[in-house]
Parts: sequence; C-alpha cells; structure tokens
Amino acid sequence: MSDYYDAFETSPVPPPGPDAVPPEPFRGIYGMPAFATIPTNDMAASVDFWTRGLGFFELFGIPGRLVHLRRWAFQDVLLVSAADASERAPAMGLSFACVLSQVDSLVESCRALRPKSVDGPRDTPWNTRDVEVTTPENARIVLTAAKPLDPASQEARNLEAIGITPPDAGRGDNGEHA
Repeated sequence: MSDYYDAFETSPVPPPGPDAVPPEPFRGIYGMPAFATIPTNDMAASVDFWTRGLGFFELFGIPGRLVHLRRWAFQDVLLVSAADASERAPAMGLSFACVLSQVDSLVESCRALRPKSVDGPRDTPWNTRDVEVTTPENARIVLTAAKPLDPASQEARNLEAIGITPPDAGRGDNGEHA
C-alpha cells in the first residue's frame, strides 16, 4: 500500500497538456512553506531580470535590503543585498517554514550532529524566529517560525511600513474583499 495520494488541487501548477494555461500571478500574503534567498550586488539589474525575463513580479521590498519576488503561489524568491548576506554561507540559501515549538528541538538535533552548524535562534524585524543551519554540503538552510503578531508591536509597524497589514476577516483569497 502506498502512503501517496492525489493532491494536485493544492498546487498552482496546471495539469500538463497542449491547452495548459498558467495561473495568474498570486498577490496574496501567506505563510511561505519554502523560499529561496539570493544575494545580489546589483538589486536593480536582478529585479529587472527576474521580472522581465523570468515573469516574476515585485510583491514588496525594503529599500536597500531586499525585494520579495513571486510568480505563482509558492514560487517566492527573496533578493537580498549582498552586503547583508552571511560571510560564511554559500551564495544562495533555502528557507523552510516550521513552528515555534519545533525550533529548540531542531537546534538541538543539528548541534548534536554538527556542533558548529547552527547560528541562532534569533528574532527578526518581520516577526519570525529564525535558525540558520549550514549543512555538510555548505548549503545555507534557514528554519523560520512565525511568531504571534501583536498589532501594537514594532514588528507589526515594520510590516505595515512595507505594505503588509495583518489579515482581517474581510479579506478573501488573493487579497480580494469577501
């Protein structure tokens, strides 16, 4: 017996075929299950290439620091200023979502296997607790857990400053009013 089952409805990728139509770009804010982080020395040139060449759009940006690009749902890329990139990690990293209750055990597990592989955990201005792990292949993996958002907090003000407001009951999928 197989543990696999048909779950294609969870993916934005259309069924293959000559009449396949790509989904519309997804402009909603959601918890990203995974995303790539790519340092760049020329943010404008990188954004131009990713948007005009690869069909991504700018979801939001923090001037001089990062630009969040997206195509379809779950196709997220963060371009970051190379000056902000870690000196000891590779040029590109992957981030995977986790929950707060997993952070400590993930840190312990990684440190038990490779004592110097973990940096963090640390809290971010965008309201997550992140752990950076360097794998044996020298890949930079960030495990990121969203923290409960206090609407009166500095983190909420940071998010609002870049155009992200906490979800409310009046909004539906893709930011449309219900």
